[in-house]
Amino acid sequence: MGFLRSALTSSLLLASNAAALEPIIKKGEKLFTESGKQFFIKGVAYQQEAGGGPGGSTDSDTKYVDPLADADTCKRDVPLLEKLGINTIRTYAIDPKADHSECMALLDKAGIYVVADLGEPALSINRDSPAWNVELYERYTAVIDNLGQYDNVIGFFSGNEVTNNATNTDASAYVKAATRDTKKYISDKMAKGGRWMGVGYAANDDAEIRVNMAQYFNCGEEEEAIDFWGYNIYSWCGKSSFTESGYDVQVNFFSNYSVPVFFAEYGCNTVNGAEGRLWDDTTALYSDKMTGVFSGGIVYMFHQEENDYGLVEIDGDDATPMKNYKVLQSKLADVKPSSTSMAAYNPTNSPAACPAVSKNWNVADTALPPTPDSSLCDCMYKSMSCIPSDDLEEEDFGAIFGYVCANDAEACAGIKADTKTGVYGPYSMCNPKEQLAHVLNSYYTNQNKASTACSFKGQAQLVSGTDDASCKDALSKANAAVAVAATATTASDAAASTGGSSTDESGATSIRAASVMGDMAVSLYALVALGVGAGMVML
Repeated sequence: MGFLRSALTSSLLLASNAAALEPIIKKGEKLFTESGKQFFIKGVAYQQEAGGGPGGSTDSDTKYVDPLADADTCKRDVPLLEKLGINTIRTYAIDPKADHSECMALLDKAGIYVVADLGEPALSINRDSPAWNVELYERYTAVIDNLGQYDNVIGFFSGNEVTNNATNTDASAYVKAATRDTKKYISDKMAKGGRWMGVGYAANDDAEIRVNMAQYFNCGEEEEAIDFWGYNIYSWCGKSSFTESGYDVQVNFFSNYSVPVFFAEYGCNTVNGAEGRLWDDTTALYSDKMTGVFSGGIVYMFHQEENDYGLVEIDGDDATPMKNYKVLQSKLADVKPSSTSMAAYNPTNSPAACPAVSKNWNVADTALPPTPDSSLCDCMYKSMSCIPSDDLEEEDFGAIFGYVCANDAEACAGIKADTKTGVYGPYSMCNPKEQLAHVLNSYYTNQNKASTACSFKGQAQLVSGTDDASCKDALSKANAAVAVAATATTASDAAASTGGSSTDESGATSIRAASVMGDMAVSLYALVALGVGAGMVML
């Protein structure tokens, strides 16, 4: 259905709420309703178990429960959300194959918008082995298709605290690539009758990287940059203050930011005392000290769990508001943020320069990983003469990658990804089996197609690769990018060698972004992605 509602969905929404919520749009650093009133997020995180935040599970084995797919649960909870005084919920994982129409209609009727994370525990960008590939792209765009049909969806997070310290800043390149591609996906839908929805990122508050993170996701071409910045911050604890909490520092820093900023999670509970959570941070967030810069925030969290951040106690079919709920309800009822109209507002801020590569920042500013393209991966695989054996298990791929890349670096150029130099191979976005086929075939070709070069003790096999005319142009451009990758050491080298070509109408991967070399010894994408050591394999 994409962004256009089906007749069934429309009738459900119209029956429940004749005056649907206005879509939210952004202008400069602020959010507005479609009719031009400034919009401040008054939100709460709404997801059990698989949510983010302190104590929230991010384990890939976690089985998440879609909070918007159970109509009975929504009928129980939405009245409590409405009475709390919020206008937005954040979900961390939804099932893109599920029907959300009834829950979304209930939220719409209650005046509540949704901001949704695009990943889920088993399918999201992993900070320890980051990738942006076809499988992830299909997951993220499926979520957009599913939720994009509802006017009360503000937008999406392409990642949540993926980079969380200076040791894994390389993961940010993949999240920004995901931001670029999901923004384009939405933009293409808009051109066909859709509407604006933003794609942002939710960052943690780490002193070593917070400035670089905020600048990196906001810098460069607008098509690649975030639409809004979510900040997960828990620095106001107990009887704190605007300055003691460091909120004044945040306001000062983001006063020059060029997109809307809001707290994607907030609400420290480490200093509770007998009074519980005081929610003085909520009062400050919607005061004149902050509303000129921040567009509100999302409290962590609705459900009471072991981490003790909850507002509502759940017991089977019963949901009981806790003291923390009632205090927050009172605070939200009292806030009256100063606002401006969209017509009267003229943005003046512009993005800062991208951060330079440094000890605490391992990401070049000049290029991003390539856009996932399943057709290119399929074309490449079908054209190979040396591929993995049919019975080869994925857990055994790593040793073969390790042997080939250690002995023939050129054979691995097409799958390499080096965030520090900003050059990427055109097949770095393919699945592991497709990548292994490319590496095996390249090694086989470089060994003058000796039959022994496609053996690996029976783990590789010779086949008759097919020449598909529809694949010719895409493979030609990708192969040119691989050739450049054999010598390029920076993204600018790759761009200069190829003329800085971008994706053409056939969907071929950008030559500029799809070139690679880097340090073969330390940046072996396939091994990192598989989490397997680089063992040696005898031919």
